[in-house]
Amino acid sequence: MVQPGTVVRWHRQGFKYYWTWKCRHKGRPKIDRELRQLIRNFNQSNPFCGAPRIHGELLKLGFSVSEATVSKYMIRHSRPPSQSWRTFLHNHAKESISLDFFVVPTATFKVLFVLLILSNDRRNILHFNVTRHPTAKWTARQLLESCGFKETPKYLLRDRDAIYGETFSHQANVLNIQEKVTAPRSPWQNAFVKRVVGSVRRECVDHFIVLGERHLKCILLQYIDYYNECRTHLSLSKDAPISRENQKIEDGNVVSMRRVGGLRHEYRRMAA
Repeated sequence: MVQPGTVVRWHRQGFKYYWTWKCRHKGRPKIDRELRQLIRNFNQSNPFCGAPRIHGELLKLGFSVSEATVSKYMIRHSRPPSQSWRTFLHNHAKESISLDFFVVPTATFKVLFVLLILSNDRRNILHFNVTRHPTAKWTARQLLESCGFKETPKYLLRDRDAIYGETFSHQANVLNIQEKVTAPRSPWQNAFVKRVVGSVRRECVDHFIVLGERHLKCILLQYIDYYNECRTHLSLSKDAPISRENQKIEDGNVVSMRRVGGLRHEYRRMAA
């Protein structure tokens, strides 16, 4: 009915299926889910470390696992690994600034553009200005006013807004500042200045009806003085951008001083 070669081929195929079925629950045992997650966390937090380095760290922590198992559960990168934006900002905060625009409506339903330039080291606002019609030339002049008469930073973080044109990039090159442009639709990559913009909105401009450009400048000037000199920040160990000394009880009574027209208050100890 069949040729001998066919019978032999069936036997070999059956032998293969039999042992595949027999060994379906055998082989290298799976490691715990917590250890698998720990390997991935190691790999994600240390993108430049390979399986031997991660395996060594696990051995030091008392885990008995092979290097081949570590390699098996590592994250596969489609491109060469890179440090995160958070790490980059932390390592270059002392020599980097960031800037961003936000808009404020006026009482007559017009729109004013506000530019903030922030030092990423102490989170202090270096410069601000208001305009009705922002251009690349105007923005470049603000950068010059902020950094042109003192030690310039090495890096500048900004988004891909069309307001920054060739004129702005040329001014940054003249000042020997290297631009770092965020990815499209990625505001979290410029998180420091975005956070400040949110604070300015929530704590200041959202509580006013702005009458015009001059009125907005006056409001922001008062708030930014308060922000830099008085307002404490969690990221600065609850200190102000311009560091405040911790006062003692014997320095006097606590006195409240109105800031930003009474919208905010500053508290100091003063002798009677």
